[in-house]
Amino acid sequence: MHWRLILDGGHSGAWNMAVDEALVEAVDAGRSAPVLRLYRWSPPALSLGFSQSFEAADGTFCAAHGVDLVRRPTGGRAVLHHLELTYAVLAPLGTGTFTRDLQAAYQAICRALVAGLAELGVSAEVAGRPDGDLVRPSQAIPCFIGPASGEVVAGGRKLVGSAMRRAGNSILQHGSILEGWDGFLQAGCLGLKDDSSLRPAVVTLGDLLGSAPAPEALAAAIAGGFSRTFGVAFQRSVLAAGERKRAELLERERYGHERFTVRRDRSLPGADGAMGAPALGDS
Repeated sequence: MHWRLILDGGHSGAWNMAVDEALVEAVDAGRSAPVLRLYRWSPPALSLGFSQSFEAADGTFCAAHGVDLVRRPTGGRAVLHHLELTYAVLAPLGTGTFTRDLQAAYQAICRALVAGLAELGVSAEVAGRPDGDLVRPSQAIPCFIGPASGEVVAGGRKLVGSAMRRAGNSILQHGSILEGWDGFLQAGCLGLKDDSSLRPAVVTLGDLLGSAPAPEALAAAIAGGFSRTFGVAFQRSVLAAGERKRAELLERERYGHERFTVRRDRSLPGADGAMGAPALGDS
């Protein structure tokens, strides 16, 4: 089975979210094979979960320090996208790689991430259900400090935060693979005095390996983990013309517009909003 592999550079928060949605729409419509997209953020961006209050972010701090503020199509809590590699999986349910069981698909993708990280010498695992209560996604705390079942951890600390949303008969799952940590931005974007409540719960590739791996090596390892786990071959790809056009609309009228970022209004003037389904995950 062949999947598309899209290796992107750094883009704005609105563009990254628009591309993920445009791709899952193409997959669900049968216009695209499943996709693994690996990308970065420039400038750094704070993303809010779909149902999270806009007030979870310190908008003044974000604006003053050049941090994009965007809302994700997936659920969960705030994530600062900085010093990380982000992955997105866009794939159909019930045919090919995944059954229609959303939680099984979520955990299978996390196992593929673990397999990829092992290529770099990182000993990670998929976490079981934690002790105590799960943190509600609407709470104004960041993704990386809350316990979550099925997440990728190393030494009991979260290394990858992920979230999923169903789109028709397909899934969009994306998540952050931490390479490093900027405590000043992590705390400031959430209106915290410092990162003392955040840092003990997370671990980065830099912590585990002594330094972050080269970007090309990390991307190759993650792609290799997916290839081995799911028995798929990758074909390097870029956005098709129709996908790019759709992403441009979504960037302008949804992810880059306060109508959605502040008020969670998914409407697109003169267009179908398309995506809408339960969200899973923590980030």
